[in-house]
Amino acid sequence: MSEEILGQKEVSLRDLQVSAVLRMLFLNQNVANQDLEDTYNQSEIYWKILVLDRRSTGIISSVLRVNDLLKAGVTVHTLIQNDRASLPDVPAVYFIEPTKENLDIIVKDLKDDKYAEFYINFTSTLERDLLEYFAENVSMTGKSERVKQVFDQYLDFVVTEPELFSLQLPNTYSLLNNPKSSEESIGFLCSTIAKGLFNVIITTNSIPVIRAPKNGPAEMVAEKLGQLLRDYVMNTKSSSVAVLPNGDTLERSVLILLDREIDFACMFCHSWIYQCMVFDIFKLKKNTITIDTIDKETQQVQEKRYDIDPHDFFWSQNSHLPFPEAAENVENELTKYKEDAQEITRKTGVENIADLDPNSNQDTVQIQEVVQKLPELTKRKNIIDTHVNIFSGLLEQLEDKRLDTFFEIEQDPNNSKLRANFEEILKDGKTNNLQDKMRSFIVLYLTSNSGLPKDFIQEVETYFKEHECDITVLKYIYKLREYMQLSSKTLQNKSLEDGNAKKSSDNNLSLSSLYSLTEGRLPGTVGNLISGIKKLLPEKKTIPITNVVEAIMDPMNSSEKNLETTDNYIYIDPKITRGSHTKKPKRQFYNKSIVFVIGGSNYLEYQNLQEWAHSQLHNLKKVMYGGTNLITPNEFLEEITTLAAEN
Repeated sequence: MSEEILGQKEVSLRDLQVSAVLRMLFLNQNVANQDLEDTYNQSEIYWKILVLDRRSTGIISSVLRVNDLLKAGVTVHTLIQNDRASLPDVPAVYFIEPTKENLDIIVKDLKDDKYAEFYINFTSTLERDLLEYFAENVSMTGKSERVKQVFDQYLDFVVTEPELFSLQLPNTYSLLNNPKSSEESIGFLCSTIAKGLFNVIITTNSIPVIRAPKNGPAEMVAEKLGQLLRDYVMNTKSSSVAVLPNGDTLERSVLILLDREIDFACMFCHSWIYQCMVFDIFKLKKNTITIDTIDKETQQVQEKRYDIDPHDFFWSQNSHLPFPEAAENVENELTKYKEDAQEITRKTGVENIADLDPNSNQDTVQIQEVVQKLPELTKRKNIIDTHVNIFSGLLEQLEDKRLDTFFEIEQDPNNSKLRANFEEILKDGKTNNLQDKMRSFIVLYLTSNSGLPKDFIQEVETYFKEHECDITVLKYIYKLREYMQLSSKTLQNKSLEDGNAKKSSDNNLSLSSLYSLTEGRLPGTVGNLISGIKKLLPEKKTIPITNVVEAIMDPMNSSEKNLETTDNYIYIDPKITRGSHTKKPKRQFYNKSIVFVIGGSNYLEYQNLQEWAHSQLHNLKKVMYGGTNLITPNEFLEEITTLAAEN
């Protein structure tokens, strides 16, 4: 979604992180552009080795590929913990966590003359005591002149989509909500979260106002982060906001910190959005999709991996669309590719574009034009093939688990007819979708306005007990709803466009040509299923997190109930370094925000926020969304089940 903001091309959080990583790889010199086309010059490139640890590997692998590293002069990248060969004539760039263990390894590398020069970069701030420890040990080697740079990079967060990030802190909800957790462990976790957010804010180069609900982890993190930012402003004397090239100052942004209780149900929902479905059904970690398949001959589970490149045109254009619409688009792309390929074969006279020889002596204008198009065409085909295979896997799961029915039931939890459909699905005889059934029931229970009938609840509990499915988690959910009602944490939903849900159960989607064009690679059983897939479209409505963001960023267009809720949030301005740091919040407009959920985040909220931000026709918003950890519905169900069992 490339929009213009304040007359400047929108720069995403991923763009900012990529720029910071490339700057580091070019020895902390500014680079010409993120594609490296103007930067990469073989006669001037400074070849180097890149030394990483596991955490920094995750940071870089989410935004850059091996070819990008090569263009930046990185010939070898390796883990710091590995047994690495000495390359005494080659400089090394270290990008690592600021830990004592890593510092000790660097000192040993220095002693062993492992590399010619050492350019050391830390993912986050190196504490003063460790800095002094490092300096002392480096000086004792007598080779301190080889250490050319030591930088804090403030990059300890993983970006997987243009405006989506994670701090990679697992089980935060359990740690913060377990009565057995000590005050010390909770305080340490909140400090860790604050430091992670500090890295994100420094990367964006803008000090935001902080808003957060009272009496929870969000308030604790807000206080700790506010102090970190105040210290930064005072130490760097950088209290002025960023300035655009034309001299106009950017308006203040806002950081909205939220606890997971803001919307517990969305963590269990089944979504009909392409990206959300991939994340829910398969393993989507750091832009790699892993699909488990059964080998027909051996009947053993095999993993297939698909890499989602940041430049994947189909993913960027369709990941936010409903599944049926994205499926139609992959068919269209496949058709368009076949037409382009046929045009090339017609012009050149070959039967298959694979038969074209780029090194051919034929120098006709037509042949040269075709040869120039081949790399782009091949890349397109690979991307289309990837998504065709992903759709094939999704369709198998849809048929096998009846996932479309779960989605339809959750769209309207107050519809007694759909609730009857849930009772029917309990009798489907399937045991491979017990988690899906549990999730749907939790969504119904948490979102129904008047509560579910007692006999219905009893029927569901009996069903799970009969199938030896632990219902301890339900006791936790029952208590949670009581708490939510007492604290009045519900927020009004609002339609994103005129009209209600667009659902049509009798409007079937035909994708038969999708299978004939892929040369039979997709299973025939899926082809039978596709003709019966309901063309369900998610309701164009905001969910609780988006209502909060709208109330804070655009109060004129928010409901009074949502405004009253957010008016009670704390207000911290880190740029006020003297006197009172907090003040009574005033309703004002913001065009940019960072929205962060403590206790787990998901693609559903990310997509809803982006849809709202880009639906503001006359005043586009920029919303970055992140959480302590990006977690799938099934993973969150397991986490809450464990928490409930322990208490």
